[in-house]
Amino acid sequence: MATEEPRFSLLEKSEPFELRAYAPQILAEVTVNGDLDSASNQGFRLIAGYIFGQNQVSEKIAMTAPVVIESGAERKSAKIAMTAPVSIEANAFEGGAGSQWTVSFVMPSEFTLETLPKPLNTQVKIREVPAEKRAVITFSGFYNEEKVLEKTRLLEAWIQSKNWQAIGSAQFARYNPPWTLPFMRRNEVMIRVRD
Repeated sequence: MATEEPRFSLLEKSEPFELRAYAPQILAEVTVNGDLDSASNQGFRLIAGYIFGQNQVSEKIAMTAPVVIESGAERKSAKIAMTAPVSIEANAFEGGAGSQWTVSFVMPSEFTLETLPKPLNTQVKIREVPAEKRAVITFSGFYNEEKVLEKTRLLEAWIQSKNWQAIGSAQFARYNPPWTLPFMRRNEVMIRVRD
């Protein structure tokens, strides 16, 4: 069974870069503390509980990609992902054990804010993200903070070469489960842009 991913239109492609126009999305998110790995795991479990039935109608919600983790700090950020995909946003990947992170799952497109079941856990919040353009760089293999930072810098240089304006922080998305062979993994760094 295929995992639903956010809908987008490809506006421009220049390997390994793309400019995409994303449709609006609804996110379920939690805020957790810890280092990148522990926050990723804790946030993932909390939201997984919600989509596996811990909601007002005990309805299971299909898993989608990506899952997003974003730093609560105000410095420049970059996202890293966990499963099909998970995205993690961190302060240039300098987050420590006391860092705060927001972990988000994209909800299936069949739902609206009105039809999406309400979470039972008050830590899980629901919000809508408007349509937006994102510059993206795609790469395979394992990731670590240094590799994501390197890809983020390459993407920022491409954005600058196009005279676009970056909006907000970078996001890292991983589209495959942890057991996927490295050469088959799809990873992306995304930055919202305005042209």
